[in-house]
Amino acid sequence: MIFFQGKKSRVIEYLFTIWVIFTLNFFLPRTMPGDPFLFISADEEGEEVAQFSEEQRNYYMAYYGLDRPLYSQYFSYFSDLSKGYLGYSLYYNQPVTIILLHRLPWTLCLVMTAVILSTVIGIVLGGFCAVYADRWEDRLLYFMLIAISEIPAFLVGLVLLFFFAAGMGLFPLSGAMTHFSGYDGFMEKTGDILHHAALPVIALTLTRISGIFLLTRSSIITVLTKTYIKTARAKGISGQRIFIKHIFRNAMLPIVTRVFLSLGSLVGGAILVENVFAYPGLGKLMRDAVMMHDYPLIQGIFLMVTISVLSANFIADLVYKKLDPRISDAAAADGH
Repeated sequence: MIFFQGKKSRVIEYLFTIWVIFTLNFFLPRTMPGDPFLFISADEEGEEVAQFSEEQRNYYMAYYGLDRPLYSQYFSYFSDLSKGYLGYSLYYNQPVTIILLHRLPWTLCLVMTAVILSTVIGIVLGGFCAVYADRWEDRLLYFMLIAISEIPAFLVGLVLLFFFAAGMGLFPLSGAMTHFSGYDGFMEKTGDILHHAALPVIALTLTRISGIFLLTRSSIITVLTKTYIKTARAKGISGQRIFIKHIFRNAMLPIVTRVFLSLGSLVGGAILVENVFAYPGLGKLMRDAVMMHDYPLIQGIFLMVTISVLSANFIADLVYKKLDPRISDAAAADGH
Protein backbone atom coordinates (compact mmCIF):
# COMPACT_ATOMS: atom_id res chain seq x y z
CA MET A 1 0.00 0.00 0.00
CA ILE A 2 2.84 2.38 0.93
CA PHE A 3 4.56 1.48 -2.36
CA PHE A 4 1.57 2.64 -4.42
CA GLN A 5 1.22 5.77 -2.29
CA GLY A 6 4.86 6.53 -3.08
CA LYS A 7 4.17 6.11 -6.79
CA LYS A 8 1.13 8.38 -6.56
CA SER A 9 3.11 11.00 -4.67
CA ARG A 10 5.80 10.97 -7.33
CA VAL A 11 3.26 11.43 -10.13
CA ILE A 12 1.76 14.39 -8.24
CA GLU A 13 5.23 15.90 -7.86
CA TYR A 14 5.87 15.56 -11.59
CA LEU A 15 2.51 17.11 -12.47
CA PHE A 16 3.08 20.00 -10.07
CA THR A 17 6.56 20.58 -11.53
CA ILE A 18 5.15 20.59 -15.07
CA TRP A 19 2.43 23.08 -14.06
CA VAL A 20 4.98 25.44 -12.46
CA ILE A 21 7.23 25.23 -15.54
CA PHE A 22 4.34 25.81 -17.94
CA THR A 23 3.23 28.83 -15.88
CA LEU A 24 6.72 30.33 -15.85
CA ASN A 25 6.96 29.54 -19.55
CA PHE A 26 3.89 31.71 -20.12
CA PHE A 27 4.77 34.67 -17.90
CA LEU A 28 8.54 35.06 -18.40
CA PRO A 29 8.44 36.06 -22.11
CA ARG A 30 5.78 38.64 -21.30
CA THR A 31 8.02 40.34 -18.74
CA MET A 32 10.21 41.63 -21.57
CA PRO A 33 9.65 45.33 -22.28
CA GLY A 34 7.80 46.32 -25.45
CA ASP A 35 5.69 44.12 -27.69
CA PRO A 36 6.54 41.95 -30.72
CA PHE A 37 5.06 44.24 -33.36
CA LEU A 38 6.87 47.38 -32.25
CA PHE A 39 10.10 45.40 -32.00
CA ILE A 40 9.86 43.77 -35.43
CA SER A 41 9.07 47.11 -37.07
CA ALA A 42 11.97 48.96 -35.39
CA ASP A 43 15.24 49.87 -37.11
CA GLU A 44 17.67 46.93 -37.24
CA GLU A 45 21.42 47.57 -37.48
CA GLY A 46 20.88 50.97 -39.04
CA GLU A 47 18.58 49.62 -41.74
CA GLU A 48 15.36 51.54 -42.35
CA VAL A 49 12.35 49.31 -41.84
CA ALA A 50 8.74 50.25 -42.50
CA GLN A 51 6.91 51.12 -39.28
CA PHE A 52 3.54 49.70 -38.30
CA SER A 53 0.88 52.30 -37.85
CA GLU A 54 -1.00 52.34 -34.55
CA GLU A 55 -4.02 50.90 -36.34
CA GLN A 56 -2.00 48.02 -37.80
CA ARG A 57 -0.39 47.32 -34.43
CA ASN A 58 -3.78 47.21 -32.69
CA TYR A 59 -5.09 44.89 -35.40
CA TYR A 60 -2.28 42.37 -34.92
CA MET A 61 -2.48 42.60 -31.13
CA ALA A 62 -6.18 41.71 -31.37
CA TYR A 63 -5.59 39.05 -34.04
CA TYR A 64 -3.07 37.17 -31.85
CA GLY A 65 -5.08 37.77 -28.67
CA LEU A 66 -2.36 39.88 -27.02
CA ASP A 67 -4.80 42.68 -26.22
CA ARG A 68 -6.82 40.46 -23.87
CA PRO A 69 -6.26 40.41 -20.09
CA LEU A 70 -3.31 38.32 -18.98
CA TYR A 71 -5.46 35.76 -17.16
CA SER A 72 -7.53 35.23 -20.34
CA GLN A 73 -4.34 34.63 -22.37
CA TYR A 74 -3.13 32.25 -19.63
CA PHE A 75 -6.23 30.04 -19.80
CA SER A 76 -6.16 30.09 -23.61
CA TYR A 77 -2.51 29.00 -23.46
CA PHE A 78 -3.35 25.94 -21.33
CA SER A 79 -6.39 25.19 -23.48
CA ASP A 80 -4.20 25.15 -26.60
CA LEU A 81 -1.58 22.99 -24.87
CA SER A 82 -4.23 20.43 -23.94
CA LYS A 83 -5.01 20.12 -27.66
CA GLY A 84 -1.34 19.84 -28.61
CA TYR A 85 -1.32 23.28 -30.24
CA LEU A 86 1.78 25.40 -29.51
CA GLY A 87 0.59 28.52 -31.26
CA TYR A 88 1.60 30.50 -34.33
CA SER A 89 4.95 32.24 -34.64
CA LEU A 90 4.56 36.03 -34.79
CA TYR A 91 7.84 36.48 -36.68
CA TYR A 92 8.09 33.45 -38.96
CA ASN A 93 4.35 33.30 -39.77
CA GLN A 94 4.29 29.53 -39.34
CA PRO A 95 2.92 27.12 -36.73
CA VAL A 96 5.44 26.78 -33.91
CA THR A 97 5.30 22.97 -34.13
CA ILE A 98 6.48 22.99 -37.75
CA ILE A 99 9.35 25.34 -36.95
CA LEU A 100 10.49 23.24 -33.99
CA LEU A 101 10.32 19.98 -35.93
CA HIS A 102 12.44 21.57 -38.64
CA ARG A 103 15.14 22.79 -36.23
CA LEU A 104 15.09 20.01 -33.62
CA PRO A 105 17.04 17.38 -35.64
CA TRP A 106 20.05 19.71 -35.93
CA THR A 107 20.24 20.23 -32.16
CA LEU A 108 19.67 16.52 -31.47
CA CYS A 109 22.53 15.73 -33.84
CA LEU A 110 24.92 17.91 -31.82
CA VAL A 111 23.67 16.94 -28.36
CA MET A 112 23.46 13.17 -28.86
CA THR A 113 26.83 12.98 -30.61
CA ALA A 114 28.44 15.02 -27.82
CA VAL A 115 26.77 12.82 -25.16
CA ILE A 116 28.02 9.61 -26.77
CA LEU A 117 31.56 10.87 -27.39
CA SER A 118 31.99 12.52 -23.97
CA THR A 119 30.61 9.46 -22.19
CA VAL A 120 32.80 6.95 -24.04
CA ILE A 121 35.97 9.06 -23.80
CA GLY A 122 35.26 9.98 -20.17
CA ILE A 123 34.73 6.34 -19.17
CA VAL A 124 37.88 5.15 -20.98
CA LEU A 125 40.07 7.90 -19.52
CA GLY A 126 38.49 7.55 -16.07
CA GLY A 127 39.03 3.80 -16.08
CA PHE A 128 42.63 4.25 -17.19
CA CYS A 129 43.36 6.79 -14.44
CA ALA A 130 41.63 4.65 -11.81
CA VAL A 131 43.90 1.71 -12.62
CA TYR A 132 47.01 3.95 -12.63
CA ALA A 133 45.87 6.27 -9.83
CA ASP A 134 48.42 8.76 -8.46
CA ARG A 135 50.89 8.13 -11.26
CA TRP A 136 52.09 10.94 -13.56
CA GLU A 137 49.63 9.88 -16.31
CA ASP A 138 46.75 10.19 -13.87
CA ARG A 139 47.88 13.58 -12.57
CA LEU A 140 48.43 14.99 -16.08
CA LEU A 141 45.02 13.90 -17.40
CA TYR A 142 43.34 15.06 -14.19
CA PHE A 143 44.86 18.54 -14.49
CA MET A 144 44.12 18.90 -18.22
CA LEU A 145 40.48 17.82 -17.99
CA ILE A 146 39.77 19.95 -14.92
CA ALA A 147 41.29 22.97 -16.68
CA ILE A 148 39.17 22.44 -19.81
CA SER A 149 36.00 21.90 -17.79
CA GLU A 150 36.32 25.41 -16.30
CA ILE A 151 36.07 27.00 -19.75
CA PRO A 152 32.51 27.64 -21.02
CA ALA A 153 31.49 25.68 -24.10
CA PHE A 154 30.88 28.80 -26.19
CA LEU A 155 34.42 30.08 -25.40
CA VAL A 156 35.92 26.74 -26.42
CA GLY A 157 33.85 27.04 -29.59
CA LEU A 158 35.25 30.53 -30.28
CA VAL A 159 38.82 29.25 -29.87
CA LEU A 160 38.17 26.31 -32.20
CA LEU A 161 36.48 28.62 -34.71
CA PHE A 162 39.38 31.07 -34.63
CA PHE A 163 42.18 28.51 -35.07
CA PHE A 164 40.71 25.65 -37.12
CA ALA A 165 38.11 27.46 -39.24
CA ALA A 166 39.25 31.07 -39.68
CA GLY A 167 42.97 30.46 -39.21
CA MET A 168 43.68 27.10 -40.84
CA GLY A 169 40.57 26.77 -43.00
CA LEU A 170 40.07 23.12 -42.05
CA PHE A 171 36.40 23.52 -41.16
CA PRO A 172 33.50 25.75 -42.29
CA LEU A 173 32.95 28.99 -40.40
CA SER A 174 29.20 28.61 -39.95
CA GLY A 175 26.03 26.78 -40.91
CA ALA A 176 25.10 23.12 -41.06
CA MET A 177 25.48 22.55 -44.80
CA THR A 178 27.24 24.19 -47.73
CA HIS A 179 24.85 26.65 -49.35
CA PHE A 180 23.81 26.13 -52.98
CA SER A 181 25.79 22.90 -53.17
CA GLY A 182 24.59 20.10 -55.43
CA TYR A 183 25.41 16.77 -53.82
CA ASP A 184 26.21 13.74 -55.97
CA GLY A 185 24.83 11.30 -53.42
CA PHE A 186 23.81 10.57 -49.84
CA MET A 187 27.37 9.96 -48.65
CA GLU A 188 28.61 13.32 -49.95
CA LYS A 189 25.73 15.13 -48.25
CA THR A 190 26.31 13.26 -44.98
CA GLY A 191 30.02 14.06 -45.13
CA ASP A 192 29.29 17.75 -45.61
CA ILE A 193 26.87 17.78 -42.63
CA LEU A 194 29.44 16.02 -40.42
CA HIS A 195 32.13 18.45 -41.57
CA HIS A 196 30.00 21.41 -40.47
CA ALA A 197 29.01 19.74 -37.17
CA ALA A 198 32.58 18.73 -36.20
CA LEU A 199 33.65 21.89 -34.36
CA PRO A 200 30.37 22.40 -32.43
CA VAL A 201 30.46 18.75 -31.36
CA ILE A 202 34.11 18.98 -30.30
CA ALA A 203 33.36 22.12 -28.25
CA LEU A 204 30.48 20.43 -26.42
CA THR A 205 32.38 17.17 -25.96
CA LEU A 206 35.52 18.75 -24.51
CA THR A 207 33.56 20.60 -21.83
CA ARG A 208 31.55 17.48 -20.87
CA ILE A 209 34.34 14.87 -20.62
CA SER A 210 35.63 15.95 -17.21
CA GLY A 211 32.38 15.22 -15.35
CA ILE A 212 32.20 11.65 -16.65
CA PHE A 213 35.95 11.21 -16.22
CA LEU A 214 35.96 12.24 -12.55
CA LEU A 215 32.88 10.17 -11.73
CA THR A 216 34.25 7.07 -13.48
CA ARG A 217 37.64 7.42 -11.84
CA SER A 218 36.14 7.89 -8.38
CA SER A 219 33.59 5.08 -8.81
CA ILE A 220 36.12 2.51 -10.04
CA ILE A 221 38.64 3.40 -7.31
CA THR A 222 35.86 2.96 -4.72
CA VAL A 223 34.72 -0.37 -6.18
CA LEU A 224 38.31 -1.66 -6.31
CA THR A 225 38.52 -1.37 -2.52
CA LYS A 226 35.40 -3.49 -1.90
CA THR A 227 35.72 -6.87 -0.20
CA TYR A 228 33.89 -8.77 -2.95
CA ILE A 229 36.54 -7.69 -5.49
CA LYS A 230 39.29 -9.11 -3.29
CA THR A 231 37.24 -12.29 -2.79
CA ALA A 232 36.73 -12.68 -6.54
CA ARG A 233 40.44 -12.35 -7.15
CA ALA A 234 41.18 -14.86 -4.39
CA LYS A 235 38.86 -17.35 -6.09
CA GLY A 236 40.97 -17.10 -9.24
CA ILE A 237 38.32 -15.39 -11.40
CA SER A 238 39.87 -13.82 -14.47
CA GLY A 239 40.61 -10.08 -14.39
CA GLN A 240 38.44 -9.47 -17.46
CA ARG A 241 35.42 -11.14 -15.88
CA ILE A 242 35.94 -9.28 -12.59
CA PHE A 243 36.10 -5.98 -14.44
CA ILE A 244 32.95 -6.60 -16.52
CA LYS A 245 30.75 -8.37 -13.95
CA HIS A 246 31.74 -6.50 -10.80
CA ILE A 247 33.83 -3.38 -11.25
CA PHE A 248 32.33 -1.91 -14.43
CA ARG A 249 28.71 -2.75 -13.67
CA ASN A 250 28.78 -1.29 -10.16
CA ALA A 251 30.76 1.76 -11.24
CA MET A 252 28.29 2.45 -14.07
CA LEU A 253 25.34 3.21 -11.77
CA PRO A 254 26.26 6.80 -10.88
CA ILE A 255 27.62 7.39 -14.39
CA VAL A 256 24.30 6.52 -16.04
CA THR A 257 22.49 8.89 -13.71
CA ARG A 258 25.02 11.65 -14.39
CA VAL A 259 24.70 11.26 -18.17
CA PHE A 260 20.91 11.61 -18.19
CA LEU A 261 20.75 14.34 -15.57
CA SER A 262 23.37 16.40 -17.41
CA LEU A 263 21.31 16.54 -20.60
CA GLY A 264 19.64 19.74 -19.43
CA SER A 265 22.91 21.61 -19.00
CA LEU A 266 24.19 20.13 -22.26
CA VAL A 267 21.18 21.56 -24.11
CA GLY A 268 21.97 24.91 -22.48
CA GLY A 269 25.56 24.66 -23.70
CA ALA A 270 24.36 23.69 -27.18
CA ILE A 271 22.21 26.84 -27.33
CA LEU A 272 25.29 29.04 -26.86
CA VAL A 273 27.53 26.96 -29.12
CA GLU A 274 24.97 27.02 -31.94
CA ASN A 275 25.03 30.82 -31.87
CA VAL A 276 28.83 30.84 -32.09
CA PHE A 277 28.76 28.69 -35.23
CA ALA A 278 25.43 30.03 -36.60
CA TYR A 279 24.20 26.44 -36.49
CA PRO A 280 20.48 26.23 -37.41
CA GLY A 281 19.23 24.40 -34.31
CA LEU A 282 17.03 25.33 -31.37
CA GLY A 283 19.76 27.52 -29.88
CA LYS A 284 19.94 29.94 -32.77
CA LEU A 285 16.15 29.79 -33.06
CA MET A 286 15.80 30.73 -29.37
CA ARG A 287 18.09 33.73 -29.85
CA ASP A 288 16.02 34.93 -32.80
CA ALA A 289 12.77 34.36 -30.91
CA VAL A 290 13.98 36.36 -27.88
CA MET A 291 15.31 39.16 -30.08
CA MET A 292 11.96 39.38 -31.88
CA HIS A 293 9.79 38.96 -28.76
CA ASP A 294 8.08 36.01 -30.42
CA TYR A 295 6.11 34.76 -27.39
CA PRO A 296 4.62 31.58 -28.89
CA LEU A 297 7.98 30.49 -30.30
CA ILE A 298 9.83 31.18 -27.02
CA GLN A 299 7.17 29.18 -25.16
CA GLY A 300 7.44 26.32 -27.64
CA ILE A 301 11.24 26.10 -27.35
CA PHE A 302 11.20 26.21 -23.53
CA LEU A 303 8.45 23.61 -23.49
CA MET A 304 10.41 21.23 -25.71
CA VAL A 305 13.57 21.64 -23.63
CA THR A 306 11.57 21.06 -20.42
CA ILE A 307 9.94 17.89 -21.72
CA SER A 308 13.35 16.63 -22.89
CA VAL A 309 14.93 17.17 -19.45
CA LEU A 310 12.02 15.58 -17.55
CA SER A 311 12.03 12.63 -19.96
CA ALA A 312 15.77 12.20 -19.45
CA ASN A 313 15.26 12.13 -15.67
CA PHE A 314 12.51 9.55 -16.02
CA ILE A 315 14.64 7.35 -18.31
CA ALA A 316 17.55 7.66 -15.86
CA ASP A 317 15.28 6.27 -13.12
CA LEU A 318 14.27 3.29 -15.27
CA VAL A 319 17.82 2.49 -16.41
CA TYR A 320 19.16 2.84 -12.87
CA LYS A 321 16.62 0.32 -11.57
CA LYS A 322 17.43 -2.03 -14.43
CA LEU A 323 21.15 -1.92 -13.68
CA ASP A 324 20.62 -2.27 -9.93
CA PRO A 325 17.57 -4.46 -9.12
CA ARG A 326 18.21 -3.86 -5.41
CA ILE A 327 16.53 -0.45 -5.77
CA SER A 328 13.26 -2.04 -6.95
CA ASP A 329 13.53 -4.73 -4.27
CA ALA A 330 14.02 -2.10 -1.57
CA ALA A 331 10.97 -0.17 -2.80
CA ALA A 332 8.90 -3.35 -2.80
CA ALA A 333 10.11 -4.21 0.71
CA ASP A 334 9.07 -0.77 1.95
CA GLY A 335 5.64 -1.40 0.44
CA HIS A 336 5.25 -4.50 2.56
